[in-house]
Amino acid sequence: MYISSGEQGPQAIAVYCGSSIGKRAAYAKAAQSVGTAIAKSNRQLIYGGGNSGIMGTVAKAAADGGGRVLGIIPFAMAKIGERDKSVPEDLGVKKSVELETDSAKCQTIIVNSMHERKVEMAKRACGFLGLPGGFGTFEEVFEVTTWTQIGIHDKPVVLLNVLNYYEPIRKMIESSIEAGFVQPLSNRLITIVDGPKNLEEHESFDWGAAALGALASWKQGEFKSLFNWSERLDGTQSDETLAAT
Repeated sequence: MYISSGEQGPQAIAVYCGSSIGKRAAYAKAAQSVGTAIAKSNRQLIYGGGNSGIMGTVAKAAADGGGRVLGIIPFAMAKIGERDKSVPEDLGVKKSVELETDSAKCQTIIVNSMHERKVEMAKRACGFLGLPGGFGTFEEVFEVTTWTQIGIHDKPVVLLNVLNYYEPIRKMIESSIEAGFVQPLSNRLITIVDGPKNLEEHESFDWGAAALGALASWKQGEFKSLFNWSERLDGTQSDETLAAT
């Protein structure tokens, strides 16, 4: 049983990415492209609620484009605020941004835990985009991928391979299939979007359009659940399948 469409925002897209800006301007430019494209498509951006790094960049781009932005952040992080990361000063991109979080289009939900944050993001989104990021981004991307694999939901996961950042993950998936730990069909659980062969063109490439195109090409129903995630220990049934996580 999958999450009903009524539990998610109107074509909302969750974006996972780093709270650091990265050492190459192409990363922030890709985030700007994604945020702008989401706003232009009249979709809601759901993100981790921070204002630093490319996380803040994608949110500001969506907000500046007139889009709807929803940040979901744990109380512990919201209480102390985001600290700017130490990054080069010549990238031409701000380390942190200011969002009008009290406006009708830009809102923040404060939750108690990291896991609650992930569940709230997942149940509101119809698809997931991964920009470059660190361990948190990796974990978030693989978790929502696993939830499609085992039937908790049926939603697309797209990684944007800016400057070939996600090439090692592509190779890891391929080697996992070769070793027999991942089924060949599962290679389609994650769509990796490549930019131009010339990496110098990645900074000006329209990553936003490429990302939305990849999400639109996802075919639901390809991965059948072997489990009934709506069944509870007491014998009752629940429509909230993410409660099983």
